[in-house]
Amino acid sequence: MRKYFSGVIILALLTMLVSACGGTTDNSASSSDGSQTSSEQPKDGGSLIIGVAADPVILNPNYAGDRVSLTIDQALYAPLFQVNNGKKTFYLADSLEPSADNLTYTLKLKSGLTWHDGEKLTADDVVFTIDKILDEKQNSMLRGNFIIGGKPIKAVKVDDTTVEFKLPQVSPAFEATLVQVTPIPKHIFENEADIEKSPKNNTPVGSGPFKFKEYKTGEYVTLERFDNYFGGKPHLDSITYRISKDANASNLALQNGEINVKYVDPQDVATIEANGNFEMKNYSEGRLSYLIFNQKSDTGLMAKKEVREALSYALNREELIQVAYTSADYADPAKSFETPDGLYHDNNVTTYDNDVTKAKELLQSSGAAGMKLRFMVSGGNKAQEAISLYVQQKLKEVGVNVEIQSMDASAYSNKFTDPNAADYEMTVGGYIMGFDPDAYSILYASGSDSNYSHYSNKEVDELFAQGAGEADDAKRGEIYKKLQEKIASDAVIYPIAYTKTIVAVDKKFGGLDEAVLKPVVIFEDPSKLYQK
Repeated sequence: MRKYFSGVIILALLTMLVSACGGTTDNSASSSDGSQTSSEQPKDGGSLIIGVAADPVILNPNYAGDRVSLTIDQALYAPLFQVNNGKKTFYLADSLEPSADNLTYTLKLKSGLTWHDGEKLTADDVVFTIDKILDEKQNSMLRGNFIIGGKPIKAVKVDDTTVEFKLPQVSPAFEATLVQVTPIPKHIFENEADIEKSPKNNTPVGSGPFKFKEYKTGEYVTLERFDNYFGGKPHLDSITYRISKDANASNLALQNGEINVKYVDPQDVATIEANGNFEMKNYSEGRLSYLIFNQKSDTGLMAKKEVREALSYALNREELIQVAYTSADYADPAKSFETPDGLYHDNNVTTYDNDVTKAKELLQSSGAAGMKLRFMVSGGNKAQEAISLYVQQKLKEVGVNVEIQSMDASAYSNKFTDPNAADYEMTVGGYIMGFDPDAYSILYASGSDSNYSHYSNKEVDELFAQGAGEADDAKRGEIYKKLQEKIASDAVIYPIAYTKTIVAVDKKFGGLDEAVLKPVVIFEDPSKLYQK
């Protein structure tokens, strides 16, 4: 599944089983005769300005991995369906039905769908999208999830609005895999040798509620209303994503009314709330914040389990949460690589932390005493910066010198996702993977393009393969519990917390419940937003 990293997104991809939450607001006002009238009436027109921390990496939903790209792509491209609290909301699709033997899934599209350029959106586009995901030459991060038991899923057109997905074996994770797919237009990309690098991504043609208008690097991306959106004409005329890499400048723009929606760091909540013009939406994203050990580091030290254990022992999870997130209200202690919203989550696994004596012993026995370590962070990300400074201090206490390498969000993203990057040992990551644990295989299976820790363990690979094809729920649960324990005991990462997201929304805008606050992308359906 698509993942999301802090500052970077992995797969996450798109995320499931998280619904909008937060307090309600009294939107009534007194009329001249003393009666109550609703002030929250949808009004057509106006523009919404969303603050983002970096330029988008790519405006193509099947290649996007960073939060900014995914947020913009959510308005540009419509998904087949989404899932919240176990309930499907259909967008391009009208239905998805499994056969009696669960080896064929039939997808029905809505009729009359169109792309932003007026071309028809049909089953051909869905089949094309799946075929390109499966094409090894296209290097799709989603490919691994469409391979079951070593064989690919097949997408077959039945008619213009019907697609059958043929599975090589029963796969309980298939719907969680399909929910990630956002169709891209065949007529735009069919002759492109490398879709990810195609210049056609620079002027995207989508199917979502807003269509591309303009992109000025380092400044903004503007989308305008798509009147023929199948879900009904959006209320807003446009949405602009204002790029502000400096968090303090972005917060000031928010308070001055230059930005209407923005993620807020826990450290800034009190200041923004005091302004009085914003609703603060605090909700769980099903997200893990963690430290990653780059086992491909050119020092070779991170490949040693004892070194990873030692570094973990030097830290204290509760202190880290307080330092990075200011309060346990915004983060729950994490020990498993899987998040609590997922099936078979088990936080009762091996953990290495809060034992300085043990850390020193392991560093000495592994030959890593006095080591120098490079810690990469995304500058302006307050949580990452706080974590890196804490780690620097704690590791100094066990004789490890930490050099903090700060870079802007775009450079950080490029470095993080570079499979050959060997010039750092540690960084901070974050991901959202949805409810089915099979999604995590792309992060921890040997050789996966998204295995950014470069971890390799045959037992882990075999367990992921078994879990993907096991139909018995009890047996499947045991497999994923073994996986959680194995990855924890190997100290592949240092899980910090299952974090919550805080979004500030200008009170002038309504329709938040209908738009659905969504992990990573902020709004699931921005067509529902309006000025009051």
